[in-house]
Amino acid sequence: MTDREPFRTRIKVRHYELDSLGHLNHAVYHSYGEVSRIELFESAGDSRLREENLAPVLLESHIVYRRELRGGDTVDVTCDARFGDGKVFWMTSRILKLDGTLSAEITCTVGLMDLAARRLVDDPRGRFERAGLNLKVLSTGEQ
Repeated sequence: MTDREPFRTRIKVRHYELDSLGHLNHAVYHSYGEVSRIELFESAGDSRLREENLAPVLLESHIVYRRELRGGDTVDVTCDARFGDGKVFWMTSRILKLDGTLSAEITCTVGLMDLAARRLVDDPRGRFERAGLNLKVLSTGEQ
């Protein structure tokens, strides 16, 4: 276990993102997770991946809604990667109100795609490391 906090992105809920019930539309939660993943990869140095013709690709996404968000709310969206063996890795985002209340949790299965071959590459963690990405930004599990 680590004492490091995962990467965070702050987002304000905009009124045009609300559904007919007056709370954040279900699909927008996924968009917030995507914003956090993109900013996480940018912070870790993903421009080096592009030089190697590689890019992360979302394979599966699952969300659990806990508390509604309404127009004008501000949230922190965390993002943290967990690596294992094989071609995929997992990313978790937690959408938190500023008082710490968990609004939603998103878990994703992600791969690293060779953009020329249009195939997932083996050992995404190793490929990130070889490309010079900051693994400590990507994952709180990195020492």
